[in-house]
Amino acid sequence: MSSSANGHSNGGGPQFHPEDIKSYSDDRDTPSQQTLYTTSNGVPMPHPYETQRAGVNGPLLLQDFHLIDLISHFDRERIPERVVHAKGGGAHGVFKCTKPLDDLCMADIFSQAGKECPVTARFSTVGGESGSHDCARDPRGFSVKFRTEEGNWDHVANNTPVFFLRDPAKFPHFIHTQKRDPSTHLTGADDSTMFWDYLSQNPEAIHQVMILMGDRGIPDGWRFMHGYSGHTHKLVNKAGDWVYAQIHLKSKQGTKFITQQDSFNYSPDYAQKDLYTAIEKGDFPRWSVEVQTMTAKEAEELWEKQKINVFDLTHVWPHKQFPLREVGEFVLNENAKNYFAEIEQIAFNPAHLVPGLEPSADPVLQSRLFSYPDAHRHRVGVNYQQLPVNASRTAYKMANFQRDGNMAFYNQGSRPNYLSSIDPIQFRDRTTDLDKVHGQFISSAVTFLSTIRPEDFNAPRALWEKVFDDKAKERFIGNVSGHMATCKHDEIIKRQIAIFREVSDDIATRLEKATGIKGYDGIANLRFNGTHNGMAAKDSLRVANGMSTKVGYSSHDHNGAPIKGTHKAESIPEAGTNGTRVNGDVTNGANGH
Repeated sequence: MSSSANGHSNGGGPQFHPEDIKSYSDDRDTPSQQTLYTTSNGVPMPHPYETQRAGVNGPLLLQDFHLIDLISHFDRERIPERVVHAKGGGAHGVFKCTKPLDDLCMADIFSQAGKECPVTARFSTVGGESGSHDCARDPRGFSVKFRTEEGNWDHVANNTPVFFLRDPAKFPHFIHTQKRDPSTHLTGADDSTMFWDYLSQNPEAIHQVMILMGDRGIPDGWRFMHGYSGHTHKLVNKAGDWVYAQIHLKSKQGTKFITQQDSFNYSPDYAQKDLYTAIEKGDFPRWSVEVQTMTAKEAEELWEKQKINVFDLTHVWPHKQFPLREVGEFVLNENAKNYFAEIEQIAFNPAHLVPGLEPSADPVLQSRLFSYPDAHRHRVGVNYQQLPVNASRTAYKMANFQRDGNMAFYNQGSRPNYLSSIDPIQFRDRTTDLDKVHGQFISSAVTFLSTIRPEDFNAPRALWEKVFDDKAKERFIGNVSGHMATCKHDEIIKRQIAIFREVSDDIATRLEKATGIKGYDGIANLRFNGTHNGMAAKDSLRVANGMSTKVGYSSHDHNGAPIKGTHKAESIPEAGTNGTRVNGDVTNGANGH
């Protein structure tokens, strides 16, 4: 007999040849005219609209696999939209190193001028749903996947240098206030109560509020805005020395904004259309990649002398003290051929760092290192990195001991799924001394919640007094008061005006006139449910949410900043303010803006 039991061949007939499976690029680039209509299992069908029925006027037949195959897949076409950054778009392009950073960073992509790698960028609003308006007043997500020769580096940024919070546990609460009301199901456009209630209880958000309600709150599409890491990272060189760094993506097109009034004249998909059309016409947008750097000693001194905390996502680094250094630039020159496969399924993860790039102790960054890949495994699947748009493109052949799970396409053949001595894989020598880069934090566990302090109002005040001109100030007051008009509780507005008064009495006075509501005289006599009030006039108002100070007071004098003696040793002394960090013109800005 030529067949074994159950009809399975054990002879020399046709075998399974994985190389015959169509590749992603082949599928992506094949024109319709060269394809044949089939079911999902590859069986040709004469017409997509035909069904099988029990007689001409009878019910459908369950045996009609073509129809069942079609409808059941259609029912499952949607994956969960992103909880944040749901509405967005993007494109592909190329990064090129223009001015090497090898003195400070060992990353291969920054090692020599002319070094290139492919990139994919995705832009988005933050709070809106997948079908929301591109011209909403909202921060913009700005993420870039750099497919380097050492693996993927995901730069997960926003178009603002700060954010609304610095305590990671606040993030779900804050995002809930940006979504629909759980009872009325209304957004902030019709009911802004939740929005201002959160902000009026968490004053550290004021810096981002100033930016959001200013002209940058509605950028003119995605091409005319900058991107900022916000979080502090570390750059590590081949000697094992390191510096703190902020990474900026500066638009070569300049920046433009849309006013609140004009925003109603734009289509819901304006930003997507603008980017796609520009690339189709050959008007390729470009951004320079630039870094600010700071030594460990400078970070400690920055807190001691100026009360700027490099681990605080609501603070910025002054550009005059820490000028930008150009590293390279990227261009977006190719639109996605399939939006779902190349943009909706792309997954960015701030923990995706290549040798030479490391996270800092910024607590919100530390939280995101877990949250982002956790969301991807839920939304896309545990093997999301096997999707072509997420896969790395290295010259070496990847191997690890991750196996199976839903949709495991590349499952590493018959290679052992454990560290085998019989069939071993290769390893690269360690290049980063993590003990040196991250080893300075030795302490007992503490409970921590940040405290609002006078320095939290310095940068917002600089925005108002040194950056906003008279027309910008008028637009700001109109934007804030207009948004407050749908807040249902005057008490919330009174508290928020008090917070604005700590920035500038001019802002508070103008808002009182615009809203008809008299705000409180600053925050000295207020207690906040979200943060400790370090400016409180009485101890009874100092502790957040009425917590007892008898056990585990979670406020700390330095607010989580690196104080003198935090670091065991200096990082790279010669990379100081007047050192090798600067290779271009100083970019000045009011207090970092």
